[in-house]
Order: sequence, then C-alpha cells, then structure tokens
Amino acid sequence: MSLRQSLMKAFYPIIRKVSEAVGSKATIASNTSHTQPLQSFYSLNATGITGQPISFDQFKGKKVLLVNTASACGFTGQLDELQKLQDQCGDKLVVLGFPANDFKNQESGNNEDIASFCKINYGVTFHLVQKTSVVKSASQHPVYQWLSDKNKNGWNEVAPDWNFGKYLVDENGVLLNYFGTAISPLSEDVVSKVQL
Repeated sequence: MSLRQSLMKAFYPIIRKVSEAVGSKATIASNTSHTQPLQSFYSLNATGITGQPISFDQFKGKKVLLVNTASACGFTGQLDELQKLQDQCGDKLVVLGFPANDFKNQESGNNEDIASFCKINYGVTFHLVQKTSVVKSASQHPVYQWLSDKNKNGWNEVAPDWNFGKYLVDENGVLLNYFGTAISPLSEDVVSKVQL
C-alpha cells in the first residue's frame, strides 16, 4: 500500500462524515414507480478481473450492488464496508466492483495490482471486473451504459460523478436506486433497500 493509500484509509471516516455533513456527493435517486427496464439486466456480462466471464443471468433471484471503485481515493475505505455488506447478506446479495480510473488518476494500477490491493488491504472476496470506464463516453462499459441510460434501464440517467457510486438492482433485474459516493454501503439508506 502506498503512502497515499495508507493516508486515505486512515482518513476515510473523517472524509465520509464531512461529505455527508455538507451533502457533497450524497445523491440518492430512486425508482419510486418501479419502472421496468427496456433492456434486460440479465442480458449483460462483464469480464472478471482475472479474465473469467461473468454472465449476469446467474444473478437472477438476488439483489446486485454495482460500484465503481478506485484504490487511491478518499472513499477507498468503502471496499471494507462493501465486503461487510456482502458478508452480512450472504447469498441474497452480489456485490460487483468496477475499478475505474475516470477521476483524477485514482486507479492507475493494472488488473493484477488492483486485485492484490483489494484482497490484501480490505479482504475483498466480492466480484471485481477488469479495469474499465464508467463515465458517459465512447469507452463507457456496457453495464454502465445500461445503468445510466433510461432507454435501457427504464428511468435513470445518473452516471457516477466520482468513485464509489452505487447502483442497486433487485432480484428481478429492475434498477432500484443510485447512491452517491458519500453514502456508506453500511448506511441505513443502503441496508434498508438491500434487505427489503
């Protein structure tokens, strides 16, 4: 772990509290009318960080929390919280981490470096995909195209504006919520929706 990463890990609780207090990156978007997707979530797929295919149809019947991650961000401590949430929910929840270097060079490592960092420093066992782009652009990952295009997911246009944006999909492939960066995966906002 680099000095910067060590400092970010140590100061994460303070960064989170300050961000929550000022409302910075604390957006919550909800599918209040339970709008159905126009393209099936289960038609999507990704490539795991070690190269294995991940077909989303295997997630039918489970909630899925998709998060864009970064190893050198003030919110990197959420890796630990994501793992705790995954452990608490057991086989009812799948957490998918999408490492991305879209914000100020905070994920500069390669896939092997990222996997090692997450495992060694945060005990991550949840799914990680290969490093990608999550912001709206020509190189945006197809999963994030689905998450941020209402013509695919049915209602949401919000793409991540920083690392650790969180999208919750229900057991039937319906996008339920977007939770901004500053909202902890262990917050009541997230946990209450995961446990519904």
